[in-house]
Amino acid sequence: MAWSFKTFEILPEQQFLQWGKLLEERTGIQLAPQQKILLQTQMSIRMRELGIEKYDEYFEHVTDGARGLVEWQVLVDRLVVKETSFFRHRPSLEFVRQLLQNRISRKELSESFEVWSVGCATGEEPYSLAMVANDCFELAAMRPYYGVTATDVSLPALATARKGIYTERRLALLTQDEHDRYFSPVDEYHFRIIDKLKQRICFAQGNILNLSVMPVSKMDIIFCQNVLVYFRRWRRKEILNQLVKRLKPGGVLVIGLGEATDWQCNDVQRIANEEIQAYVRCVAT
Repeated sequence: MAWSFKTFEILPEQQFLQWGKLLEERTGIQLAPQQKILLQTQMSIRMRELGIEKYDEYFEHVTDGARGLVEWQVLVDRLVVKETSFFRHRPSLEFVRQLLQNRISRKELSESFEVWSVGCATGEEPYSLAMVANDCFELAAMRPYYGVTATDVSLPALATARKGIYTERRLALLTQDEHDRYFSPVDEYHFRIIDKLKQRICFAQGNILNLSVMPVSKMDIIFCQNVLVYFRRWRRKEILNQLVKRLKPGGVLVIGLGEATDWQCNDVQRIANEEIQAYVRCVAT
């Protein structure tokens, strides 16, 4: 019992820099100085669980071959996977809805409508995108012909996403109609995504640092919101340039407002909409 109440020493600055270097090397994520308390808190909680007393001992544990890689996944999950919700930024999702509806009405869908959720965390974003796509096809009385690829570096987060079971709080931003059509109750406090939506989504582990080797086909929509804020400015530009290469001509990249204010790319044009930050890939002439 005494161990569970043990107070850990303050993480020395040199060790904070060591941990920050390891995190950036492996994931590209940069730890700001003000995040030292976050790192120290999450590490101390995990160290209590493992019965480890020293930060340097835990560092050795995390960097120890295959065993260390398993523990690394646990730590990264606690550091970077934040609680989110369905339709977290509705203006961006409504933009996708309007774009798809326009393509359907103009009969511009010659093949499957493909969407990619980058940094999907526990699945709320890709499921929200699937709801929007399904709404559009049902409204047009068309057989749904779309797919959502969802990637994240965290295996525990992906496991949660695949289960598709969420608390009422995660569903708070849904309309009642969305709630009723796309979820079934598990118990008084939990709800499950319906199967026809789950079947449209492929969850896979992927490191955003290795986008160039990820087996993802050309996309109509790439969603990358609340991800770039973790990276240095130069790396954000590299990531965005790689994402643009994965867009079909006329495809759209959607990021979080203000996440890349100084990025420019000749292959895309920013969409004139103050509520969202999105770019359309130029169509070759």
